[in-house]
Amino acid sequence: MQRLLTIMMLGAALVLSGCASKVDYGDAQGRETVNTDFGSTDLQMIAAKMVDDMLVFPPIVQLTQSRRPVVFVDSIKNKTTEHVDTESITDTIQSKLLNSGKFRFVDMTKVESVRQQLDYQSESGLVDPNTAAQMGRQIGAEFMMYGNFSSIVKREGSTKDVYYKFTLKLMNIQTGIIEWANEKEIRKTKTKSLFGL
Repeated sequence: MQRLLTIMMLGAALVLSGCASKVDYGDAQGRETVNTDFGSTDLQMIAAKMVDDMLVFPPIVQLTQSRRPVVFVDSIKNKTTEHVDTESITDTIQSKLLNSGKFRFVDMTKVESVRQQLDYQSESGLVDPNTAAQMGRQIGAEFMMYGNFSSIVKREGSTKDVYYKFTLKLMNIQTGIIEWANEKEIRKTKTKSLFGL
């Protein structure tokens, strides 16, 4: 009986150890190909393509030669069937452009928070008027960055093909002229094995 109990405990331990999972760190810049869904590699490819192209486009080079234009980023329209965090894409593009030293950005998502802080500084009586930020002193954006993210998904038999297209534009707010635009295309194909794995 004791021996049977020991064998059962060893068997259970082996089964449980076989089910144990392991978490490990990977290279955040490494190629991610788990499935055909939008992933980190796609985000990095889109951001690199957009920023690299924009920074060498002759009119943009000329525009940023002696000054840093102010830009605001409007939301990217997600026209795919997936839930894609398009804000994460624009955050990466914005960070890369800001770190290039060529552009400055205003954050329109924080307008209400800034307004509350300005009201607090000017009306609460708790902030030294000599150090309080003044109303009406913010710099207006000259350009708006906006775009679309779309996909086409096709299936035939055991094959799934996904085509992504990311389009980004830079518009002069004063004139309404689009100063720069580009797109990045990505295609992913997955074929299931005979056993569905």
